[in-house]
Amino acid sequence: MNKSYSGFKLWFDRLLSKSLLRQFAVLGIVLIVALGISYLFLAGSNAEWERICNEKNLNKWLLPLYLLIDSNALNNLYIDSSGKGHAVHGWMLIASSITFLFGAFIFNGAIIGIITNAIERRVTQHREGHIHYLKSGHYIIMGYDDMVSSIITHIFEKDQNAFILLLTSAETPNIKEKLAKSFSEDKMERIIINFGHRISTDSFKDIHLETAEEVYVVGNHEKQAHDAINVECVDSICRYLNQLGVKGSPKLIVCVFSDLDTYAAFKTSEIFGQVRDLNIEFMPYNIYSGWAKQVFVKQFHKDMDHPGVEIPYPSVYGKKGIRPDDKKYVHLVFVGTTNFAVAFAMEAAHVLHFSNFRKNGDPQTRITFIDKNADLEKDEFITRYRHFFEVQSYSYRDLSKNPKNDSDDIGKEFRIFEEEDADFLDVEFEFIKGDVFAKPVQEEIRKWAEEHGKEQYLSIFLALANQRQNFTLGMNMPDEVYDNEIPVFIRQNRSDNFVSNLRNADEAIRNDEKKNTYYYVENGKLEKKEKRGGRYANIYPFGMNETAYSADEKSMVRAKLINYLYATADYGNNKFQSILALDAIPPHQIRKKAEALWSQLSVALKWSNLYNAYTLNIKLAALRAKRGLEQDDTSQDTWPLAEDEVEMLARIEHNRWNVEKLLMGYRKPHANEDKYAQNNESTAKKLKNNKERFIHHDIRPFEKLGDDKELDFEFSRYIPWIIKMTVGND
Repeated sequence: MNKSYSGFKLWFDRLLSKSLLRQFAVLGIVLIVALGISYLFLAGSNAEWERICNEKNLNKWLLPLYLLIDSNALNNLYIDSSGKGHAVHGWMLIASSITFLFGAFIFNGAIIGIITNAIERRVTQHREGHIHYLKSGHYIIMGYDDMVSSIITHIFEKDQNAFILLLTSAETPNIKEKLAKSFSEDKMERIIINFGHRISTDSFKDIHLETAEEVYVVGNHEKQAHDAINVECVDSICRYLNQLGVKGSPKLIVCVFSDLDTYAAFKTSEIFGQVRDLNIEFMPYNIYSGWAKQVFVKQFHKDMDHPGVEIPYPSVYGKKGIRPDDKKYVHLVFVGTTNFAVAFAMEAAHVLHFSNFRKNGDPQTRITFIDKNADLEKDEFITRYRHFFEVQSYSYRDLSKNPKNDSDDIGKEFRIFEEEDADFLDVEFEFIKGDVFAKPVQEEIRKWAEEHGKEQYLSIFLALANQRQNFTLGMNMPDEVYDNEIPVFIRQNRSDNFVSNLRNADEAIRNDEKKNTYYYVENGKLEKKEKRGGRYANIYPFGMNETAYSADEKSMVRAKLINYLYATADYGNNKFQSILALDAIPPHQIRKKAEALWSQLSVALKWSNLYNAYTLNIKLAALRAKRGLEQDDTSQDTWPLAEDEVEMLARIEHNRWNVEKLLMGYRKPHANEDKYAQNNESTAKKLKNNKERFIHHDIRPFEKLGDDKELDFEFSRYIPWIIKMTVGND
């Protein structure tokens, strides 16, 4: 009996909690029962009540209801207009009084309670995200972590009237409180938070996913299985849209990955071909690589405390840029081999290519890792990018015990190509084993700092996992680092306020005539050397979670235009459409065609075009340096190029392309796979198909290219056209 009674209570509580309508239905049933009981009481008392009904012109069937709903009913019934009362039988009084008590309970108590409860319940449901408002045209963010603020900022920048739906299983009030710190009240009114799980199709129905503009699959990158759950989420989205038969909506799915290997796989493989079949753009995003693009490509990050304010990053290739006759190389030093360090190094290898081409095997860009476990981290890194190191040597030094290499073979043991087929890339990696706080490593950093501006352009990235260690090291570098104004990038988890405020305070010294000049004595005379900022005028924060998302819309448009040029080229003559022909086509028609061609492109080729677009700013910097212009002078960016400028940019492009292909998984062909090594035209033609097996014949020095090099020349001539087509398209 107890079991059945408990079951009834559970059933009853669930019935009441499901909806307001059911609560009123229960109240209606109670009212009907009360009416029945009241009528029975009245009918069993005597006939007096019928007489009263006749005198009052009241239907006797409505009397029980009258007694229930009117608290003054007894007065009206038993006192006539003269003020004299009617003689009422005792049972009649009891019956009418009981009926009145029923009414007082139902209407004065239960109904008020239900209405109050309904209001409270709706408020609670709203606060906890159980009420759904948005039907179409909204932006959906699935999951929550600190980077969501930057995604919301990005959405509002391109659509200030956007409604944003945040789907999360976290506690809604806490999320609202966090977002309120970054967004104004009017923006918060356009952010709707709903409770739900990002892999549940039931949640998709409630949030009307099929009519959304864009979807951002975020999750929480600090949780285990983050990437696997996000992949499952995208799979669920595809199944849901397929079941509905919906195509082209949403227009874009951005999926965040925290693991670099997962991210790399999604850049080269058609893992989500079903997304493309739905006419939806799919974009993988990695926090670490996204931050690297902010530093190397966009060269600014957003200030979350001051919306609309962009904080600039310095160039890692000097204030004047690199000229073709410049003998200096770019040197990036990463302290630690964390995800941030590896991602930054990879993005740097993709985009940092310059016009002072290799001579005697010297690199244009050197990337150095300093780590206590560099001997082990080195092997893992090389295994990840094995095809790069099959071609290119690396450097390794153990500064923890022996400052010299134990063997001359270290650095070449992974290389399988020799002589002119090896060491032709313009990027070189170096691994140094040692504690960055130890004297041998500090001495090495000091030597590099003394060479800054003479033999190299040095930048230091403090990317240890421990934020406090990064800050401590950033505040205590060798004096030469600060004296030579070398950029020091300090990884911070949260706010950048302290580092930014410290830099701003020391930068202000440059404007103080009494403090900003550095002096030294030479040959017994006091010499004025130069104006400088304070000690910490060149420290910069990076890696903050709140500003981790940064979409580069301009580079995306440029990538689509690059693909348009190649897709409409005359490959028989290695020529693009003429500039005159392109200028005759309305720009909006070109963009529309470029969008259509882009949607048909494989994932790997999309990323190849994107990396090409990412380097356009650096190619422009090389062009300005060659022309003797300041680096911020954009006046000649759309001018036609001279032939020597075309050749310079073509070499830069092929050097970039070589590194891109090797880092994305392609490999250089061996002699028996190489179309250039075969005299038989039929054999060479068949070998060319090896590209489908990620074997690319054009991974070779620029001088050893065949006719395909003409496309590098041709593309370089069209860089001003691409710039002109994207002016103001930020």
